[in-house]
Amino acid sequence: MKVLMINVLCGVKSTGRICTDLADILEEEGNEVRVAYGREEVPEKYKKISYKIGSDLDVYLHAAKSLLFDSCGFESKHATKKLVDYIKQYNPDVIHLHNLHGYYLNIEILFEYLRICGKKIIWTLHDCWAFTGHCSYFSILKCEQWKSHCSYCKQIREYPKCILKSNVFANFDRKKRIFTAIPNLTMVTPSQWLADRVKESFLGSYNVIAIPNGVDLDQFKPMVSSFRDDYGLTDKKIILGVATAWGIRKGLDEFRQLAERLDENYKVVLVGLTKKQAEALPNTILKIERTNCAQELATIYTAADVFLNLGKEETMGLTTVEAMACGTPVLVSNMTAVPEVVDQRGGMVLSEMTIEAIIEGIHTVLSKSYTDTRSNALRYEKKQQYLKYIDLYKGWNR
Repeated sequence: MKVLMINVLCGVKSTGRICTDLADILEEEGNEVRVAYGREEVPEKYKKISYKIGSDLDVYLHAAKSLLFDSCGFESKHATKKLVDYIKQYNPDVIHLHNLHGYYLNIEILFEYLRICGKKIIWTLHDCWAFTGHCSYFSILKCEQWKSHCSYCKQIREYPKCILKSNVFANFDRKKRIFTAIPNLTMVTPSQWLADRVKESFLGSYNVIAIPNGVDLDQFKPMVSSFRDDYGLTDKKIILGVATAWGIRKGLDEFRQLAERLDENYKVVLVGLTKKQAEALPNTILKIERTNCAQELATIYTAADVFLNLGKEETMGLTTVEAMACGTPVLVSNMTAVPEVVDQRGGMVLSEMTIEAIIEGIHTVLSKSYTDTRSNALRYEKKQQYLKYIDLYKGWNR
């Protein structure tokens, strides 16, 4: 079986690693796979299976036009025509779509080909962009326009940012027309929370299946860690947060307040910050910039006393599973999909998102003995999850 995946990234960050993790298992099972991607560098290991869509200049021009005309997903025409030529040449049995936004692809050209190609099409949604007129997330604002028709967007200045001419109403119509015209399409989400939103959207006529993202339990496991010694934290209770893109959605403001409220017996540690974010945060926080090294991340998870996920707009909560796999109890927000990944073996779900409740939750988790957090993570074992995709490609149910 030949599979082609299309995603904004290949082999890096969350969705890029999901694609290559799935590619590894596909190849182990004797299948052929390629990943067509739009941005950033590809790890050397995966260059032989990757195809770059367009150029860096194409991405820059797409982003610039989107900034002016709210046209994310509607530029990159030449690059997408070349992609269609590549798909025809490669001739896959299955085309597996992932994140199609990110300034690298023209959805009208791609989906016109998908409409007539006769291939099996799988589309994994990692956020909500596909069924809104602009934004990727809407939970913080409690917006429900997407259920009927987006007409304006309070997040027009957020990704995919527009500063000139909003096209929210027209974009909603265009997406609905484009995305609902594909026969033989199956939608996949990494959580039941997102599956339920898809079913309420204009994509709800498709078959929607929840397949959680998988975690490599050979990489994420309790490790011998010198992290405490390296940073002088041997006598501290470490409260850890990890994200690939920090901001309000990830609870950065709450972490800042925690660092101010917790006494000297605690240390807030944040991983994945940009240089600018690190400079803006107080020195009471231990600030670590991005790492693509799973082993390094596993040693940090292992060293922590509590992993804190304060995400307000999460479609799964993969870092939470990684922390539990490393033996660390977790405390998570009660919003969107994060509560799905935690049971009583792994930690607690906050009842409310106030600083007082978070501090109380930290004390409660620290007072309990969590000896079986890894068992909670075992249900997300990478191969177990991604074999479900292979069954889906073949039309089976596991």
